[in-house]
Amino acid sequence: MQNVKGTNDYWGEEQALRQKVEAILKNMFGVYDYDAMETPILNEADLLTSKYAGGEEILKEMYRLNDQGSRNLGLRYDLTIPFAKVVASLPAVELPFKRYEIGKVFRDGPVKRGRLREFTQCDVDCVGIAGPEGEAELLQLATAVFAKLGIPIIIYWNNRKFLAEWLDKIGVPNDVQPTVMLTLDKVAKIGPAGVRAELKEKGLSEAVLSSMAAYLNEEKPTFEQIVAEVQLAQSSGAEEVRALQLLLDQTGLGAVCRFDPLLSRGLSFYTGTVYEIMDVTGVYSSSLGGGGRYDAIVGQLLGRDAVNLPAVGISFGLESIMEMLKSREQQRSLTQAIVVPLDKEAAAEAFVMTTELRTAGIRARLVSEKRKLKKILASASNQGIRFVILIGSDELAKSSVRLKDMFEQTENVMPMDQAIFCMEKIYPPVDFT
Repeated sequence: MQNVKGTNDYWGEEQALRQKVEAILKNMFGVYDYDAMETPILNEADLLTSKYAGGEEILKEMYRLNDQGSRNLGLRYDLTIPFAKVVASLPAVELPFKRYEIGKVFRDGPVKRGRLREFTQCDVDCVGIAGPEGEAELLQLATAVFAKLGIPIIIYWNNRKFLAEWLDKIGVPNDVQPTVMLTLDKVAKIGPAGVRAELKEKGLSEAVLSSMAAYLNEEKPTFEQIVAEVQLAQSSGAEEVRALQLLLDQTGLGAVCRFDPLLSRGLSFYTGTVYEIMDVTGVYSSSLGGGGRYDAIVGQLLGRDAVNLPAVGISFGLESIMEMLKSREQQRSLTQAIVVPLDKEAAAEAFVMTTELRTAGIRARLVSEKRKLKKILASASNQGIRFVILIGSDELAKSSVRLKDMFEQTENVMPMDQAIFCMEKIYPPVDFT
């Protein structure tokens, strides 16, 4: 009577919230002139495992099965390959061809917060736009979607063609470049030292490892730095990076979209720009969505490898979005901060500080009951209250407070106005205009 690991049931308030999110997404997709599509969950294994599909890493997680006719089948692991199949079956389709699809996909991978084995993807794809306008439109759509959802984001982007040219220049053999890209993409998860150790296991020469090590520091290299140091100024990948960056700056998207030269994403079919959407506050560490350009798939499915049909897409992770929204809804229904006077001398100032928090739009409570601090903090943690402000004689003497972040398990001494600023980054003031 229990669910298969990595699957969930949804009902009541949670299901209502899921439907609301899907309605917002569908509306925004329509505003950007994308039409709805629905493709089968069940596909021929040959399609899903072809060399034009997701690549070795994703195929390890594919669910495979046989029907009563002994046909080799698989459950789709994304919505891009089924979309490419549809386009390949319609050679006379009018371009640009723009569609969105919201549906279940399946991956037999590790289960963690926001990552299940049966989950819903919300994909938007366009075939027929070769220039950076295709990527820019989807990045603009993503920015609009998350603004509508009230989730602050940052979008990291790169160009796999540029990354391949860079690796080629420093001597990484072509046959190992895909796996090297996947390792470089892990720098945020395993750190520079972990990346260096993993690269060493790939049989790269000491000269190549030394060249790569120079770029694997806490501060990632800039596009200009790479271009100058390895002489890539005239490469086609570099030109694509410049063209998209110019368009992002002209449309105001440069403030949200940040170039990351180590980003590659896991799927092997990307041929140019790739991007990943992250929570700007850092509270949620997994990706909220991503995508990129995949110009080769459709032509290859048609058996015409030399034919490139320009295609670009983006996918929004409904489960990740739900994790963000559920957490936020919980926080909104609870007190956001409590103020705790540590002695009688601080009682009046604590009252004033509670008023300042409320004036700033932060839901605050003054703790006046006589309880041990340990119990007050435990109670705050149990109730899901994120911030605790402690004020006593020592803090009064320094014109400061102690701000505890119960979620991040941090404590810092700072002036009250700075504490309010820190809380406003998490709980921005509500605009009633």
